[in-house]
Amino acid sequence: MAELVIRGGTVLTARGPERLDVRVAEGRIAELGPALSGPRELDAGGCWVGPGLVDLHCHTREPGQEWKEDLQTACLAAAAGGYTAILAMPNTDPPVDRGVVARQVVQRGEQIGLVEVAAAGALTAGRLGERLSHLDELWEAGVRVFTDDGDTVTDSGVLRRAMEYLAVRGGVVAQHAEDPALSAGGHLHEGSVSSRLGVAGIPREAEEVVVGRDLHLVRLTGCRYHVQHVSSRGTVELVEAARHSGLPVTAEVTPHHLAFDETAVEDLNPDFKMYPPLRTAEDRTALREALDRGTIDVVATDHAPHARQEKEVPFEEAPRGVIGLETALSVTLGVIRDPKLVFDRMAVRPARIAGMPSQGRVPEVGSPANLVVVDPDRRWTPATFRSKSGNSPWKGVELVGRARFTLYRGRVTWEDS
Repeated sequence: MAELVIRGGTVLTARGPERLDVRVAEGRIAELGPALSGPRELDAGGCWVGPGLVDLHCHTREPGQEWKEDLQTACLAAAAGGYTAILAMPNTDPPVDRGVVARQVVQRGEQIGLVEVAAAGALTAGRLGERLSHLDELWEAGVRVFTDDGDTVTDSGVLRRAMEYLAVRGGVVAQHAEDPALSAGGHLHEGSVSSRLGVAGIPREAEEVVVGRDLHLVRLTGCRYHVQHVSSRGTVELVEAARHSGLPVTAEVTPHHLAFDETAVEDLNPDFKMYPPLRTAEDRTALREALDRGTIDVVATDHAPHARQEKEVPFEEAPRGVIGLETALSVTLGVIRDPKLVFDRMAVRPARIAGMPSQGRVPEVGSPANLVVVDPDRRWTPATFRSKSGNSPWKGVELVGRARFTLYRGRVTWEDS
């Protein structure tokens, strides 16, 4: 594997950010120091150098929905966004509810070789919420995060049994918290905008009642629990109280919930339709503050590709979800400008939650060269995407900050030209 040197950047080290060069050889960091040189040099002037980003919530659509996205295009998009690892959600066709399907997803990622691909496993068979999936098979296949994402496990007995099984092993239950009875028929946040538009809304309580119930089960079982795509101030308060009481709870927020509030939906553009929906400006402020102080651990994309013809329909008929792998870093930089916090929330903590030991590691000699070089001042306007889909609310919007280089196992997988 070719040797290279990353020159002139500010490197996130265990001691904090330092002006250092980084020598990479044989897929690992070989040297950190001033004025290094090598056969290939990457210019990191004005940039931050740190662990490659890790996405804890990515819909790759493979197997079964490759017209929206496939693992090849998802990995291309991830590398362009500065990611060196993604956790693929199990709402595929067939769903990832057996060990053999999980292994196929991981092996396909290895064949592509652009980012590390880990598979999340379904909590219930067929993601139907009725009986547990093959948790033993999935665990043996290396799955460490379990979720029925896209749907909520509403049966408390089923969820308790899953938590009891996984608590012993140290696995993580990740919940898409949305009470289906409270959200039924809704398309955006229930509030002033939904009333003005005459479109049925979804109250924030649809999220909060599920999280509240689940936290009681966490207290009962001791299972590690992760709240996906937090959208409301009430959920933040529940997570914070649970953490203060010592429960093993973590949480994520999406870039779109950090960036927008319910007013972004006023023209009913389907690219702004996502679940949970964009909520109030007060909710958005609570999410930003929680991310800053660490109550929310992770920025996760909830990358949800849809084909153009699926989104080019009236708002109420459009599927929910937006893509985010290529823009998440830029959007996060609009909220957090401290490089240590950016890498902590987008690399270090998500890798720890997902159980990816070679990811999210502060650069040091001997560690795997899974790295990103971030230009925090780079201005760019997304027009096309490496993703197969283009359902992005940032299409045509100028963003600030971008990955200049992404390195996976010491190989450059993305270069911003």
